[in-house]
Amino acid sequence: MAKINDLIEQIKGLTVVEVSELVKALEEEFGVSAAAPVAVAAPAAAGAPAAAQEAASEAKAAYNVVLKGVKADGNKIAVIKAVKELSGLGLSESKALVEGAPKTVKENVPTEEAKSMQKKLEEAGAEIELA
Repeated sequence: MAKINDLIEQIKGLTVVEVSELVKALEEEFGVSAAAPVAVAAPAAAGAPAAAQEAASEAKAAYNVVLKGVKADGNKIAVIKAVKELSGLGLSESKALVEGAPKTVKENVPTEEAKSMQKKLEEAGAEIELA
């Protein structure tokens, strides 16, 4: 029990992002998927503010659309145009985002919209990750 209490104390010191990365690492290491009880318990143990706890408990309800880069055979200009259209950024900001990849295109996007954005960006030649 002492080991568990020590782990809980360590988790309390983590940020919500670090807890999310911990959950992903545990899922990969043990080949399991974090169900709702784990997703709800981890942020609560971390002592995060209520808004962050709520966002973390709905981890699969919303995604961050992350541009990893432009594919080798991708069209950089098409990717910039797609980023501009989907993010609402100006042309120069979109270009800077694409050139500075990996970067987040849009945060807390509902699942359906995130998948739609992913498809459109990949069709333009981008490498996309939903986090």
